[in-house]
Amino acid sequence: MKTSVLQDKLAKGLGIVARAVENRPTLPVLGNILVATEDARVKLAATNLEMSITTWIGAKVEQEGSITLPAKTLADLVNNLSPERVDLSLDPATLTVNVRCGATVSNVKGIDAAEFPVIPAGGDADITLPGKTLKDMINQTVFAAAKEDNRPILTGVLMQLDGNVMTMASADGYRLAVRTTDIEQTFAKRIDIVIPAKALSEVGRIIGDDDDVVTITLPKERDIVLFHMKHTDVATQLLEGKFPDFAAIIPRSYVTSSVMYTSDLLAACKRAEIFARDSAYSAKLLVKPAAGPGEPGAVTIVGMSAERGDNEGMLDASVEGEALNISFNIRYLIDVLNVINDERVVLESNGAANPGVIRPENRDDFVSVIMPMQVTR
Repeated sequence: MKTSVLQDKLAKGLGIVARAVENRPTLPVLGNILVATEDARVKLAATNLEMSITTWIGAKVEQEGSITLPAKTLADLVNNLSPERVDLSLDPATLTVNVRCGATVSNVKGIDAAEFPVIPAGGDADITLPGKTLKDMINQTVFAAAKEDNRPILTGVLMQLDGNVMTMASADGYRLAVRTTDIEQTFAKRIDIVIPAKALSEVGRIIGDDDDVVTITLPKERDIVLFHMKHTDVATQLLEGKFPDFAAIIPRSYVTSSVMYTSDLLAACKRAEIFARDSAYSAKLLVKPAAGPGEPGAVTIVGMSAERGDNEGMLDASVEGEALNISFNIRYLIDVLNVINDERVVLESNGAANPGVIRPENRDDFVSVIMPMQVTR
């Protein structure tokens, strides 16, 4: 192998695929990144056997070849090279790659590419949708997936395909996030697959402004789903098990509904969080209807600490229904408000002992449900 690439392109490519490398790999080769020439490009790939990431960068290829190189060593070296051309030359006898950039010369020892696991290749596209839409759907669901694997199925995000509607849903037992979109394809029979949230997060992180379209290849003979972007593929195994019936969790009615400016509510929640940390992040929301015609209602967010003090922020709100005094994990509210880009947000509830429903105003394609932390008397 003998090839030349630009330092910034190589550094970016390594940064993308390195996230599939395990910190403590079970096999030495899994701690390496595959570097291979392919036409007038260099292919970089990494895998932890559950998820693989492959990306391609433009290159001048003089001699074909492939090798695997230690991920951290290679990334650290390339990140510290000057921003110019990098020449890579492989000595097959010693499995060593000579790396030249300007006046810098390094030699990196690798492992034969034949020992690297086979990376799933992309098949025919089953779903095609705009990159921005998929990125938004991922960002608006992965935050609610479980971080602990007590119930492994909840560490994933459900992708449901029914007719021409694609739904993503996640839940950790305390909150739920659901996002839907229309797609070009139509599925006569409903398909449910559960994708690890970590893998989906990587897809969301990789999707760039130039990824106008992302295609998804659904599982065939293996339980693997593949996301294909302009220059990068992400393949991941699916989680086994049945995802909870998320539709049954979403309340269909409310006794209190309040509409607020998203940015104002988010700022108030962040201030309350500073003091709510000492009480397991529990903060109160006090919803008060308007006192009379033409007057605004109000929502007050209160964070309290017995040792450090308290914070109270009051917002004007359009309130419909009864007064409400409810407690939420304030971090859960912040998480969902961070992914709502709409100017105003709606909070609905059936009382202090019931879940809170948060959604953008005038939109029905995204909803989040948060369980209350306690019954306020």
